[in-house]
Amino acid sequence: MKKVHAVTACIIVLFVILLSFVLTSLNMAPETEEVRTLGKFFLENSYFGDYSAMSPEVVTSILWDYRGLDTIYETSVFFLAIISSLALFRLGNTIESEKHSEDSGPGLSFIVKGIVKLVSVMIIAVSASIALHGHLTPGGGFQGGSALAVVPLLVIVAFSKFALEDLGFTKDRAMVVRSLSLVGIALVALFPLLYGAYIMQNQPIFPARIGGQLTSGSLILYNIFEYFAVGAGFTAVFLLLATPEKIFKKLLGVKKE
Repeated sequence: MKKVHAVTACIIVLFVILLSFVLTSLNMAPETEEVRTLGKFFLENSYFGDYSAMSPEVVTSILWDYRGLDTIYETSVFFLAIISSLALFRLGNTIESEKHSEDSGPGLSFIVKGIVKLVSVMIIAVSASIALHGHLTPGGGFQGGSALAVVPLLVIVAFSKFALEDLGFTKDRAMVVRSLSLVGIALVALFPLLYGAYIMQNQPIFPARIGGQLTSGSLILYNIFEYFAVGAGFTAVFLLLATPEKIFKKLLGVKKE
């Protein structure tokens, strides 16, 4: 059986290498180096022009301004995916009441725990920077939130999920943070309607600068709310996935073998 798996793996690797070679040989990239009309529009109007989003970061301008509704839909799909994942764990509330009835173990060594504490602070700082500067440099709320979610994952691995919950980071609280963040995104999107503007309109409804600092209007607000929404959503799923199997078996009445 092991030989069959090894042969299958080799065949897949060879197929991927052959496919990569063929695609590279065909040189499917366009020959012209000229920027397409749509790309030129975004480059010229992201920070300058009559349709400026007041952001030098073109990708963020496109995501939260020019095609903002698409991003709203994508955020909604991600939220539904999180909800679907949580629905698979219908014993969630019972699990919370059972967490102290099981020994979570000592976790990993004190060296690993010490490193996790140090790295976690650094990750939080970097993830916040990615989100808060997403309108200026490559990054944004989703990228920052994904980086932030690494922190609870490290704590679960090094200490245990119960240690994270004892600190107050429970699944229910994570979902509250995520829901409030989504409400914040919705309010920012609908706010321009009060002034007779379009939904998700950025300029000139929102100030481009605050205290002399470039905020790119609504873009920084979207990134902040998305940052917390993504980080909290992933954290809720990680907490449920880290629930010991013996707890599920106990709650489901499965007898030990």
